[in-house]
Amino acid sequence: MNYTEASMDALRRTGDELADATVATLFERGEVGTFNALMRYVSTAGTPLPDGLPDVAREYLEATRVPPAWVDWAEMEKARLFFIDNNVHISTALSFAAMPACYVVPHVARLLSTTHGLEYPSKRMAETGQFTVYLMQPDAFEAGGRFIPAAQKVRLLHAAIRHHLARENRWDTGALGTPICQEDMIGGQMFFSLLVLDSLHRLGIHMSAEGAEAYYYAWRVVGAMLGVDQDAVPRTLDEARGFLDLYMVRHMGPSEEGAHLTRQLIDLYEEVVPGTFFDPIVSALVRHLIGDTCGDWLHVPRTSWDTVVKAVPHLLGVLESIEDRSPLGAWALDRLGHLTTVLELSSLTRGRVMHYAIPEHLKKDYGLTNTPPRTHRWIPPAASLS
Repeated sequence: MNYTEASMDALRRTGDELADATVATLFERGEVGTFNALMRYVSTAGTPLPDGLPDVAREYLEATRVPPAWVDWAEMEKARLFFIDNNVHISTALSFAAMPACYVVPHVARLLSTTHGLEYPSKRMAETGQFTVYLMQPDAFEAGGRFIPAAQKVRLLHAAIRHHLARENRWDTGALGTPICQEDMIGGQMFFSLLVLDSLHRLGIHMSAEGAEAYYYAWRVVGAMLGVDQDAVPRTLDEARGFLDLYMVRHMGPSEEGAHLTRQLIDLYEEVVPGTFFDPIVSALVRHLIGDTCGDWLHVPRTSWDTVVKAVPHLLGVLESIEDRSPLGAWALDRLGHLTTVLELSSLTRGRVMHYAIPEHLKKDYGLTNTPPRTHRWIPPAASLS
């Protein structure tokens, strides 16, 4: 698939018809509060929908309760095993690369600043981490799984933000396109898939090509569940590189909102890291993974740890050699990775379940089974733009 300025411009004008219509009707009928209250009790797939749920919401939930018919479940299982094998590294990449990448796109940073929840940065990170963990559970798409209800709610949350910005005339659609448009949704999908894989490669993680492709495939499924137009989504990692390169060249740059969100992110993880001695490693990791240009745009502090962080690939290489040579070592490291991810997530959520409710208001001050073998090591697709 070849992406051009014209094709990207077309994607900027499109939202999510099904979710947008659902949210518009809920607001028109004054039923958002009822929906949010009742949906707190619907957190697992297969749970009977509660009495009193607005009809339009019930119709939406019925229409979106199953994954796309084209899903390859063998590929999804490969993705789950890839996640288990690399969960700490993936969590690191999500936190210190994917999220800052969102902030380096000024209009996305502004969008992320519109909800009250961004006053509490742990909420955004907890929602992202919890969403990914739900996706990678064995029962993610089965009765009792938590992923499908989470995806349904996130899709409506996006539609609610579009609704507010349009209704309150807070968004220059002519200049910026539709808020949370198809281009931005695909861009977000690229941040959480290809950019995460890029970051793992930068950290020196030895990934198999099969594992990397499966992980990207899983996020294509996520995109479909979140209302992304599958005719426009890159099908392969090479196509994904072309889209992401063009998207970033079109939109990336400095912004006050991006710098503010990055500062919140750094402060949050400095609080999670015990003591203060290791605090600078947070900034150093962000700068290492997103590069100095983006780091400067986001006002990421330069620290004495910037050089130390470059040794991380060597340390991870030692750990990988232990994992490859010893089944017991592999088991122990996988368990350690799982526990680290759980502890990080519990710190961010403070033991709560994130409910992904439809925001009724925006911020008032807003202006505009076995681990797959590591064969055929994955190498990132080459840059598509000179």
